Amino acid sequence: MKKLTIYSLAFLLVFSFIVSCKKKVEEAPPPPPIEPVEQEEPVVEEQPVVEVVEEEPVVEEPELTEEEIFLQKSIDEMNAEVHMDMIHFDFDKYFIRDDAKPVLEANAEWLNKFGTIKVLIEGHCDERGTEEYNLALGEKRAKSTMDYLVSLGISADRIKILSKGKSEPIDLEHNEDAWQKNRRSQFKIIGK
Repeated sequence: MKKLTIYSLAFLLVFSFIVSCKKKVEEAPPPPPIEPVEQEEPVVEEQPVVEVVEEEPVVEEPELTEEEIFLQKSIDEMNAEVHMDMIHFDFDKYFIRDDAKPVLEANAEWLNKFGTIKVLIEGHCDERGTEEYNLALGEKRAKSTMDYLVSLGISADRIKILSKGKSEPIDLEHNEDAWQKNRRSQFKIIGK
């Protein structure tokens, strides 16, 4: 019976403990209800759609100088356009005449403007005299013309000379007017 009393007491203790715990749990206030928070949606302003059209970049061609434009041409085109005037000589002479000096000065100015151009100076004679004599005289005329240009500041390495003697007359007549035209130094461009 002692056992029964101990069991009864233990049962009462456990029962009273459970009842007291239940009351405490029941007495605790319920947590406040969670209310859903309404979040405002962010306002997105509609931007107008801008269509981007990529244009080809404009590449500006650099402006070419007069010399650059001229140097783009062929030697034949250059010779057709060049106004380097020929000079004339007295009969059996190769000295530069006074009327030829302004012509050579203008030619030198043009050569200075186009500093890379190389020229050939051809020395010509009239039909009188032997071929050998006229070849020698034509060379002296071309050489005196070159020397005058060099004295004006043109580099000698830009100039070549050649004697044509009496082989290429301008005027085929057989008189003083024709012979005067044929005694000359004339210029040809041979290099850029």
